[in-house]
Amino acid sequence: MLFHSSFRKELARTFGATLVVLVTVVMTMTLIRTLSEATRGVFNPADVLMIMGYTVLSDLPTILTLCLFIAVVSTLTRMYRDSEMVIWLVSGRGLASLLRPLMRFCWPIFVVIFVLAFLVLPWAFGRIEDLRDQYEKRGDLARVEAGQFQESASGDRVFFIERDENDKLAGTHVFMVTRSGGQETITSAARGTVQTMGADQFLVLENGQRLEKTQTDAAMTMSTFARYGARIGADNHSARSFTPPNTLSAIALLQDPTPRNNGEMAWRCGLFFAAVNLVVIALAAAGANPRSARSTTLVFTFLIFVVYFNLLVLGKNWVETEKTSLSAYLLVLHGGALALSMLWLAIRHNQWALPRWWPAPRVAR
Repeated sequence: MLFHSSFRKELARTFGATLVVLVTVVMTMTLIRTLSEATRGVFNPADVLMIMGYTVLSDLPTILTLCLFIAVVSTLTRMYRDSEMVIWLVSGRGLASLLRPLMRFCWPIFVVIFVLAFLVLPWAFGRIEDLRDQYEKRGDLARVEAGQFQESASGDRVFFIERDENDKLAGTHVFMVTRSGGQETITSAARGTVQTMGADQFLVLENGQRLEKTQTDAAMTMSTFARYGARIGADNHSARSFTPPNTLSAIALLQDPTPRNNGEMAWRCGLFFAAVNLVVIALAAAGANPRSARSTTLVFTFLIFVVYFNLLVLGKNWVETEKTSLSAYLLVLHGGALALSMLWLAIRHNQWALPRWWPAPRVAR
């Protein structure tokens, strides 16, 4: 039908424009947050763009759902405001008849959200955790930043060095503090070079001094040296020792139904069910009142979206803390939302109204 095709074309235009705007906003916010974490030493600054890409990819289900919701509300509100819906309704076609062309437009997006929620999200979060873990396990040599105090991977050594511009494996004004077995050692040298001896790496110091003291004895021992070698930690390429639930596949979550895994499954299922329910809610809630501002309906429906997604977060926490079960949560929240939205749509489709229990006021003649 011509009306259905034009309706879907307008939905596609609005959806595409909203998607571009929201992705741009999310990418900007993610870039700022990732740069802040990189400056705190959470991520490698060289991996900022990769981290940003994985983070935006993990946020895509929510972005697509919001874009779909805004597109439906904006298109229907525009049709109400321009009296196109009046023509459609007086021709004998109710509001529920738009549900079929709307679902024909939305089902590919539902498939994408399902794939993102159950397949792409754990992979993206897993890559983020891998990059964070590799940066935390990097060796002492990789931690060296010219002119900055750095802590070793084991946490028992703090060192400072000024890099040599001509030699990346050498530096000047070396300062190192080591704590081990109740003993503290402070070592300083005019110059240091990194040398590989067998499978280990050593920081060879030249023309320096070494101060040793223990926590139980106030005496200190100081010695000078012309050449001194200190073993530095190498990169740790072992696998992650902890696997967060958001990095597990859906099959792994179902095979190990712990409270945290059930909470993660509730979140992923909620992303898909919320997309379907919010489309029906948008169809039932859309409208235009000539006596109010144009953005009133959009603000009201956006409030519905915010409340729904806050309930998703709250439900995930309830499942993780075993305040409710996974099946009860899915049935009450998403099943209840679907039932209420279909009831709302039926009321608007059939123009039902509450019966009047009081006499109508008389009009004076």
